[in-house]
Formats: sequence, C-alpha cells, structure tokens
Amino acid sequence: MRSPEKRYLRPAACIAGAVLAMLTLPFAAPARADTYPSRPITVIVPYPAGGGTDIVARTLTGLLEKELGVPINVINKAGGGGIPGQTAIAHAKPDGYTIGVIASDISVYKAQGLADLTYKDMTPIGQTNELASGVSVIEGSPYKTIQELVAGIKAHPGQLKATGASPGVNWHIAFSGLMLGLGLDPSTVTWVPTQGGTAGHLDVAAGNSTFSTASLAEGRALIEAKKLRPLAVMAKERLQLFPDVPTLKESLGIDWTFALWHGVVGPKGLPDELMNRLSAAVEKVATSEAFRKPLEERGFSLVYRDPAAFRAFMASDLAEMERIFVELDKMKQQ
Repeated sequence: MRSPEKRYLRPAACIAGAVLAMLTLPFAAPARADTYPSRPITVIVPYPAGGGTDIVARTLTGLLEKELGVPINVINKAGGGGIPGQTAIAHAKPDGYTIGVIASDISVYKAQGLADLTYKDMTPIGQTNELASGVSVIEGSPYKTIQELVAGIKAHPGQLKATGASPGVNWHIAFSGLMLGLGLDPSTVTWVPTQGGTAGHLDVAAGNSTFSTASLAEGRALIEAKKLRPLAVMAKERLQLFPDVPTLKESLGIDWTFALWHGVVGPKGLPDELMNRLSAAVEKVATSEAFRKPLEERGFSLVYRDPAAFRAFMASDLAEMERIFVELDKMKQQ
C-alpha cells in the first residue's frame, strides 16, 4: 500500500511541474523577430476618425495586416492637439504590439511650450507620406497670382485675412513661415481660426477670408468647381494633382516649404530586431501601388523614409519649428 507521504508528494510535484511549464511558455518570453508577430497589433491614431491621419493609418494597416499576418486594430485617441495619443504611443510597452501613426504636430509641442514630448520619445519605423501646403483665394479675387497677393498684403497691412487651421498648428505654421520668408510680420494679416483645412477653404470660398494656406488637396472639390483659385504650393516641386500651380520658389524666389507629414513609430526602447521587422513591412506597404494610388487620389504625396532617415528628418523638422516660433516671439516683443 502506498504511503501517505507519497500520495501527497505526487500531486505537489505535478503542480510544480505545471507552474514551471507555464513559466516557460512562448508568450511569457519577450517577443523575438523569428516569432513576431504572433498576436494582434494595436495602432494608435492620436486624431479623430475620418481625418487625414486616420485615413493614412487605415489605408496602411489594411495592407499591413496581410504583410504581417495578424489582425491590426486601429484605436483613435483624439483630443488635446494629439498630445494624449502621441504620449500613449511613447509610453506603451516596447514589445512591438502597440505602435502608432503620428503627424508633424510632434514637432511643435516643445517649440510652443505645450509639452516636452518630441520624436526622441519614440522609435521611428518609417515615414509614409506628406501633404503640402498651398495658397488659394476665391475665384473672383482681385489677386490672380501669388505675386499680386503679396503686393496686396504689403499695400494693405491689417486688412487681409488668412485662414486654414487653429493658431499654432500645421497650416497656420505654413502661413507664418511664408510671411517670415517674405520678410513680413505675420501680424499684418489677420488670422481666422478654423477647425481644419477644409473649413478654411470653405471660409475663403464664402468670401469671409482673403486666402487660405491649407493643402490644396483639402480644397480640391472647390477648386474643381471653380469656387477657389490656387496660387502656389509650398513644396519643392509642383504637385502631381495640380501640375499648373507654381511653387513658392518659382513664383516668389523663396525657399520656404511646408507639408503635413505622417509616419509610423513605436514606443521608445523598441528592440532593433522588432523595429527592423516592422520597418521592412511598412516599407513594402508604403511603397506599393495599393497604398500610393488611393492616397495620391486624395492629394497625398508618397514620401518614404527608413528609420534612420525618418529620425534625421524629424530632428530637422523640430529644429525648423523651434526657429519659426523663436522668430515669431521676437516679432511680438518688438
């Protein structure tokens, strides 16, 4: 007959073995490149559903699911100018299962004293595209060219109105950089705040504001309906969607360019092997026809940068935004 001691030791040994087995299961170990990904990935979008960043993210992730072989869930963490959502990306566990699609707003937070958050708090995975700023007026405007508009700004300080965004973000920065590039004080034009570029274009088409510096893509319907007239684009080259619209360099001889850009990032500390796996997948998708075509039809330009180039670009973008806001502060103090 089995002794009592042996009867009780056997179940205890089984339990100990089961615990040991659980501790050594694959899901308990850190993600490795050869097994990653093995479960769904979450992509955080720091802006509302339906906006430009959301459109880019959902177009990208729909294709990325096929490339990585796992479901990808897009979560919109909107509000606060994108700061809460981008902070959530930066503070996520660096295991490759939470990443994000961010926009160029990451370069303006510290420059304006809104938050200490910068690109340095994230792991660059790859830039995907950009959306260049433009200058447009109502179709019946007396300003037929960008040169005539600039002459009007100089001749009538304080009388013209510009619009396209809330103060201190994207298209307002585009406007500020344009004015500084011309050697003009931005305060000589009244800035009319709007909730985004489309609203700005509508404001101009209604005759309320003189011009908009939002992307021409956001005003495409109004331009095609002959409600708006595009005068220039703030890009190094003419846009494929608007080949007849000159650049600022062509028309005014200034080098100022501005574009709202998007890219994929992970939290700080994302291991290189996981970043490389994600980067290879993002590059394949972001340079594909399936990604390019629908976005170009919306006016986005495909601009892919690998992790190293993306980091260098974000560093230069942050420095440029800091320069702009320093100059604006100096003008306010004069």
